Amino acid sequence: MPKIRIARILAPLFAIAMILATYELSLRMLDRKISSIEISGPFQRVTAMNIEAAISAEIDAGFVGADIDRIRGQIMALPWIDQARVARRWPSRISISVTEQIPAAVWGDSGLLNTRGELFISESRHVPAELPRLSGPDSRSGEVAARYLAVREQLIPIGLDVRRVHLDARGSWDMTLGNGIEIRLGRREVAERTDLFLDVVADIITSRAMEIEYVDMRYGNGFTIGWKSGSQTPVSDPEKAKQEMLAARGKD
Repeated sequence: MPKIRIARILAPLFAIAMILATYELSLRMLDRKISSIEISGPFQRVTAMNIEAAISAEIDAGFVGADIDRIRGQIMALPWIDQARVARRWPSRISISVTEQIPAAVWGDSGLLNTRGELFISESRHVPAELPRLSGPDSRSGEVAARYLAVREQLIPIGLDVRRVHLDARGSWDMTLGNGIEIRLGRREVAERTDLFLDVVADIITSRAMEIEYVDMRYGNGFTIGWKSGSQTPVSDPEKAKQEMLAARGKD
């Protein structure tokens, strides 16, 4: 009887040991060296060699031992990398595909923002001259970028563009259009003033851009146009002023 009981106890232990041994043996058989790394782009700022150098230590762990999440993390830490996908390919390959950041605007003196308004390069040695200039507190870069994109989207159809958007430390906004006209929005009711600018002032600027130096939107019920001649025109009835200025332009 005791022998039967011992056998019943040992049998499951032996089975577990066999399973563990088989698992360990399988891992050793599968954990061969990585035979190749396939890296796909497209590439403009980063090279396949940059990526391979960044992950070399992880690759040495072998096909199964390589930590895919760590490999992806090493790639994502490289400048200019926006997205990265890493996968094992049987029997011994690692496949990597990357997407580079697309610079959408210059932040401050030499930082670069991507299309989501995220600062991905704090100091770039080369700043593309064609990019718009955005500036403000670093913690509000996304907000500045969002306002730039929202305004630009509505200006493009009427032939205007935004060259610069600035938010100062006090929370005051101003922007410069592609034609050099400065738009002063101030700190209060910025959304309402922006809407007034887009609904009324933008059409005036389109028709008389060569004559206007700036537009000051920091008024409760209107705005002031500063002319290149040095004079100013306060406007308390924006819609009426729009019609009068457009009519005057038509007579020129």
